[in-house]
Amino acid sequence: MDNELVLKKAADDNKSLLSNPDAILDYAMQFQQLLMMYESGIKQITTKLEILENEFESKHERNPIATITSRIKEPMSIAEKLQRKGLNGTIDNMVNKLYDIAGIRVTCPFISDVYHVTQMLLAQNDITLVELKDYIKRPKENGYRSLHIIVKVEVFFSDQKREIPVEIQIRTIAMDFWASLEHQLHYKKDYKMPDDICEELKSCADIIASTDERMQSLARHIPNFVDYSDSKVIEKNADD
Repeated sequence: MDNELVLKKAADDNKSLLSNPDAILDYAMQFQQLLMMYESGIKQITTKLEILENEFESKHERNPIATITSRIKEPMSIAEKLQRKGLNGTIDNMVNKLYDIAGIRVTCPFISDVYHVTQMLLAQNDITLVELKDYIKRPKENGYRSLHIIVKVEVFFSDQKREIPVEIQIRTIAMDFWASLEHQLHYKKDYKMPDDICEELKSCADIIASTDERMQSLARHIPNFVDYSDSKVIEKNADD
């Protein structure tokens, strides 16, 4: 979507602010506070993951988490997503209709670790599962594989407690390698990938998935290794 159109639509949605400088300032402060809350949600989840990581390594001399990265969605991306949903670009819609403003990506050595990390995180009583989609057992048509969960985490501020939604993508290092390169190839939104390249990408994804399975089989020889890859995760949609 053209950025100029997105900005014009956002301005139309908030046109009542434009003639009132105080209202503009108040809106800007609300938006800044909102992003601070999402940053706090990311910190809360990241800390939990780091604690689980350290505990597991001390007990089993092995780390189930390779990397943890995070991001806050850019304002333009927020506006674009609201428009795709047919929603006005207001603070209220950002808070109540979008669940992926705060995002965390976790990479794991083995497929089993993906499910184990997910189970350990969801077992915590201040974490509420909103949505779970398993693109590992049911990959997307283009070959994309990952486990996506949206959770709400309790965050305590000076005068209130808030449940902050955070989207978490958990995948193997190999899955992340493919997804990162596929994203680079699709970077320009107005570019349509030729069919033969799409087929090649899908083939690469299948090869990487096969390699992940072989590495999982090798991992079973690690002392005290527990295979969580057959764990049942119940898919849940945000609208349920």
